Amino acid sequence: MSLNINSKQDLEDFKAYILVERNFSEHTAKAYCSDILSFIIWLKDEDCANVNFSKVKEYLYFIQKFNYKKTTVARKIASLRTFYKYLYREKKVETNPAMNLTTPKRAKSLPKFLTPEEVEKILNNIKIETPAGYRNRAILELLWATGMRVSELSGLNFGDLNLRNNEIRVFGKGSKERIILVTDRAKSYLERYIQTARPLVAKGYNPPSCDENSPVFINNTGYRLQTRTIRNVINETVEKINLPKHVTPHVFRHSFATHLIENGADLRVVQELLGHASISNTQIYTHVSTQHLKEVYNETHPRA
Repeated sequence: MSLNINSKQDLEDFKAYILVERNFSEHTAKAYCSDILSFIIWLKDEDCANVNFSKVKEYLYFIQKFNYKKTTVARKIASLRTFYKYLYREKKVETNPAMNLTTPKRAKSLPKFLTPEEVEKILNNIKIETPAGYRNRAILELLWATGMRVSELSGLNFGDLNLRNNEIRVFGKGSKERIILVTDRAKSYLERYIQTARPLVAKGYNPPSCDENSPVFINNTGYRLQTRTIRNVINETVEKINLPKHVTPHVFRHSFATHLIENGADLRVVQELLGHASISNTQIYTHVSTQHLKEVYNETHPRA
């Protein structure tokens, strides 16, 4: 498979841009780069910088035969828009050929979430007898207590912690900084992990540093823990307890927000804690809460 050399370089530069400057998660960056690579392969020898709107539309017509879900098509369009917006910024194209692409309307689905009892069951089935096990418990306690994204948690450095005030600074999408709050219980697990478990996680390697730029959560070689490991921890625990739900780190985030709304939290406060740019992104949790109320009503009202 031969790629246009200029397009290949543009893709590599684009990947660095979305990871470093835009602070995309590894998962999102991988998906966007895969989308652009597919587009470049389809272009064959043609330089992606010479493409016009008609050519981009032709590509979208071409991928229809694969019967992608609307969500996948929407992401591919978003990938093209972001890619060409980057090329326009770098003055590699005179106009953005993807600017006026229309995104297919996606059916709104309610986010999956866990009940507090299900969360506790997951947490209580993590073996904490080993340093790595205690680390994993501290991680899931934080996800549940703060609603932070798994990429934000993986990226935590010691300089981001202000545990005296039960606060943590995180850098979300687009490198936007915000302060999130930590419960006493989650703080307790985090402090004990830092003091006792963390020095032993990478036993046999150089003692891990604790300066302000050092990662809070490390793997068994002393390097920053990756999001993939956190997902694996959740998968293994959920499989062990036979929980009939697909649980991801983001489900912890959804659960955090849902339970705040159900217990009367102000929508603007939840928006701030989650780091949503728009209140419309947070409003989905009011629908979840309403759905929950309907279920309780139907189960308990004698005339329902």
